[in-house]
Amino acid sequence: MTVIQKKPHNPIAHLTAADIEALAAELDAIRDRVIASRGERDAAYIRRLIATQRKLDLGSRAVLLFSFFPPAWVLGTAGLAVAKILDNMEIGHNVLHGQWDWMRDPKIHSTSWDWDHVSPAEQWKQSHNELHHKYTNVVGRDNDLGYGIMRVDEDQPWRPMHLGQPLWNLINACFFEYGIAAYDMELGRHLQEKTTRDPVFRRRGRAVLRKIRRQALKDYVLLPILSGPSFLSTLAATFTANVIRNVWSHSVIMCGHFPSGVETFEKTSIEGETKGEWYLRQMLGSGNISGSRLLHLMAGNLSHQIEHHIFPDLPSNRYQEIAPEVREVFRRYGLSYTTGSLPRQVASAWWKVIRLSLPSRSAVGPDPVDDRPVAIREPSLVG
Repeated sequence: MTVIQKKPHNPIAHLTAADIEALAAELDAIRDRVIASRGERDAAYIRRLIATQRKLDLGSRAVLLFSFFPPAWVLGTAGLAVAKILDNMEIGHNVLHGQWDWMRDPKIHSTSWDWDHVSPAEQWKQSHNELHHKYTNVVGRDNDLGYGIMRVDEDQPWRPMHLGQPLWNLINACFFEYGIAAYDMELGRHLQEKTTRDPVFRRRGRAVLRKIRRQALKDYVLLPILSGPSFLSTLAATFTANVIRNVWSHSVIMCGHFPSGVETFEKTSIEGETKGEWYLRQMLGSGNISGSRLLHLMAGNLSHQIEHHIFPDLPSNRYQEIAPEVREVFRRYGLSYTTGSLPRQVASAWWKVIRLSLPSRSAVGPDPVDDRPVAIREPSLVG
């Protein structure tokens, strides 16, 4: 099958089929080496992090018992926000990926872990691990690419509703966990197809509502009641911490999938995809954030989104270690390794959202990167 190339500059045009398979072998070797070296230092890392996060969560909630004092409100809110970020990003996301299943610890395992999030773990694992990572940045297949509410590519038809997508994106950022829960249960598709009475959909919906009730009871009823005279200030603090966590998570994920330099792909281009071509799609369809160890920790090491998409099941604490090797593979094969500071990547992602909300580029000026989908294969590689 021959795929028609739609982008003027194909970032893989210089690679032969042999090159792509050699690239896959190099990445396999990196992965095999890390898997063989997993051990006590990795286990100690995740156990120490979980213990620290839980102490920070409990300590912050204790401080909020006195949140009618402004300093206690600020300290408790900040601590709770950090605890929730660590729970969702470096711990929950990565444990649910199965990155720590090799430890065979029933308390730190993808089949038993739950997180401080309104999306049930089982639904998230299906939509994220089984769909998003399989169809990374494939327009029409990867629902993470805009969560079904935004125009994320030039070739998607523009509609007047897209004018509001910067506002939708902002609202989605503030309440991101609810957007993820709606996406996990495929709410948009079922509403569009009028299949909300489907038994599977209704069962998934009930699971989400149970999780929302549990989260709301913990955050907005029990903790404020325990605060007594600090009821209202604790309520406000918990809401603020949740919004901070949501905006941070949304920003990190946007940086990994939307900045200039990150490619999208045609639906037909992945038919019959080889392992090497899958690796290439992960490499070109992801972007990194440069920064300190603290930033990487708070980002759940999704600041190494490229490494995560290539090796989603490796322990997250190893991504920074292997990043220079992965970058060298990019260099040797003439591929662009997309990375930048957090402010730069956030600004680039938001610019893309704003630009694509308009019917044409000319309304806001040209962008130096052509964001139309690429075909992961060249006619010379596919007969």
